[in-house]
Amino acid sequence: MMTAMLTADDIRARVADALPSVRRDLEDLVRIESVSADPERVGEVHRCAEAVAQLLGAQDFDTVDIVTVDGGLPAVIARKAGPKDAPTVLLYAHHDVQPVNDHADWNSPPFEPTAREGRLYGRGAADDKAGIAAHLGTLQAYGDDLPVSVIVFIEGEEEIGSPTLAKLLANHRELLEADVIVITDSSNWDIGVPALTTSLRGLVRLDVEVRTLTHGVHSGGWGGLVPDALIALSRVIASLHDDRGNVAIRGLRSSTAADIDIPEERLRAASGAVPGLEWIGDGSAVEKLWTRPALSITGLDAPRVEGASNTLVPVARARISLRIAPTDTIENALACLTRHLDENAPWGAALAHTVVDTGEPARMDSAGPVYEAARVALTTAWDGTPPLDMGVGGSIPFIAEFRRAFPRATVLVTGVEDPGTRAHGANEGLHLAEFERAVLAQALLLNQLGDL
Repeated sequence: MMTAMLTADDIRARVADALPSVRRDLEDLVRIESVSADPERVGEVHRCAEAVAQLLGAQDFDTVDIVTVDGGLPAVIARKAGPKDAPTVLLYAHHDVQPVNDHADWNSPPFEPTAREGRLYGRGAADDKAGIAAHLGTLQAYGDDLPVSVIVFIEGEEEIGSPTLAKLLANHRELLEADVIVITDSSNWDIGVPALTTSLRGLVRLDVEVRTLTHGVHSGGWGGLVPDALIALSRVIASLHDDRGNVAIRGLRSSTAADIDIPEERLRAASGAVPGLEWIGDGSAVEKLWTRPALSITGLDAPRVEGASNTLVPVARARISLRIAPTDTIENALACLTRHLDENAPWGAALAHTVVDTGEPARMDSAGPVYEAARVALTTAWDGTPPLDMGVGGSIPFIAEFRRAFPRATVLVTGVEDPGTRAHGANEGLHLAEFERAVLAQALLLNQLGDL
């Protein structure tokens, strides 16, 4: 077949020819406000699925289907056959995006793609509509000369924890079964340095409620005798870390990380740390970010400061976000966290907790021919710079779902992001030169897999 004769330079030229139209398609997708967490934008999520299906249909796929289960949000499954006996590769991305939060924090309208200084800004421009665009670029580069059979699976619920994914995989197992699963929803190490993500932390989120009174009472009449709920909740929150900032919950697991240094200036620039801020916890930066638990308070329910009365607050709530190490489990982490909360409720305050959501961690075995093929493809696309095996501090819970559903498949986690992407934050932006390399790497990977 023609693909057997393609060189890396041939594929590079084809990708370059495809990129202008791929960028236009990406910009059109960014304009769709597919915020899966917003009930008022459900129609936009459906519109985005339809747009993705049309883009894939234009690539002459054998089948293109929009699917849902249990009233969930729509996903797109497209299939295209390659040579007989060639491996089947599933290319994953998601079309839903995070909320934009405060529009005032954005330097340009979040749903109007805007190019500045080599980046394309907009919500979803990187996470993860660029993943969809990378798949489109790969497919356009090959046309009818695919070296492998391809399944494209574009999910619509990733940003809300993929609640119906397990049933969707079960219901459409025959359509989705593949030898290799490429999940394009992660980051590269740096501009000019590619990476393969080989571990991700898991997630346990729960709401904790502390109550000290059945109703509010006057702070002058009862203060000094009766503890208010905010003070009690504050003590519970303070118990979650030691004085060094390490998570102080007994029984949580951790492990070592690769011997890699992240430059201090990069840590501060990428995180937005204020001048003089001290890092918390013991160990190296990559251990704290990749292989140890981390706990944050991401929300509080309490009276506003403005207009607050002199009343003892009877009840207060906090949302706890616990990232768990790749070597831990949801079951263990949840048991450790709830035990700690119960043991640290002060002064007999009533404490209750409710699980919001969870996600299993993931750790991939990066040995074998598929990973070697990926390393060759990435090294070529990045002009001789080999990829690093890196961890990610965030969670992609659906990876565990794919591994359970298709235990024989090799899972590769790649990405189009970089440390300056600001995924989930204001001014999310895609580095366009790195995106071109990512598309080229994926096209080269298919060629490598076709030769296996």
